[in-house]
Amino acid sequence: MSSPAARPTRPPRAVGWVQLVLVAFVAFPAIAGTLRLVELAGGPATLPADPRMTSSPLPIAAHVVGAIGFAVLGALQLSGGLRRRYPGWHRMAGRITVALGLAVAISALWMTIRYARQPGSGEIAFMLRIAFSSLMAACLVLGVATVRRGDVAAHRAWMIRAYAIALAAATQMFTLGFGAAILGTGVVAHDVSLGSAWLINLAVAEVIIRRGMRRRPRVGAPRPAVLTS
Repeated sequence: MSSPAARPTRPPRAVGWVQLVLVAFVAFPAIAGTLRLVELAGGPATLPADPRMTSSPLPIAAHVVGAIGFAVLGALQLSGGLRRRYPGWHRMAGRITVALGLAVAISALWMTIRYARQPGSGEIAFMLRIAFSSLMAACLVLGVATVRRGDVAAHRAWMIRAYAIALAAATQMFTLGFGAAILGTGVVAHDVSLGSAWLINLAVAEVIIRRGMRRRPRVGAPRPAVLTS
C-alpha cells in the first residue's frame, strides 16, 4: 500500500507576527527615550525637564540605547524560524543581545541608587527597581551559563524571563494609567502599579515557557511511524 501524498509544509518564517507585536509594543517608550537622548545631545526639549538626567546623562544614554537594541534583537532571538534558518546569526546576535541587556540592567541599578528619587515614587518603587534590575542581570547570566553547558530549554527560559522584565517599561504605561484610575494617585498606588507591570510580564513569560515545554517532545519518546510503499 502506498503512503498518502504528503502535504507540502511551509518553511518556518524567519520573523512572524509575534516579533512584530513585540517591537510595536515597545515603540512608545522607545520614542520617549529617543526624544530624551536628542534633548541630552543638545536638541529641542520635547519632554518634561528632568534635572537628574541632565546632570548625569551617560547612564540614561546607555539605558535607552541598550533597551531599544535589546527589545528589537530580543524579539528576533525569540523567533524559532530565524534560529533554525540562521543558527550562526542567532549565536552572534545572542552575544550582542546579552551585552545590551546587561547594559540595561546595570544602568537601571546605577540610576536607581545614584539618581534622586523620581517625584511621586516611594520606597516600594526603589526596592522593586533594585530587585528586578538585579533579577534581569541574573537571568541573562544564567541564560549564558545554561546554553554553554548545552541546556537549550533552560537557556530559552532564562532569556524569556529577562526579556519580560525589560518589557515592563512598556507595560507600565498601561498599569500606571489603570492604577491611577482604580487606586488613586498616591505614592503607594503609584509604586504598586509600577510593580504590577513586572509581575504581569513574568507571569506571561512563565506561561510561554511552560507551553514550550509541553510542545517539546520528551527525550527517548518514540517517533511517529512513517508509511512507505
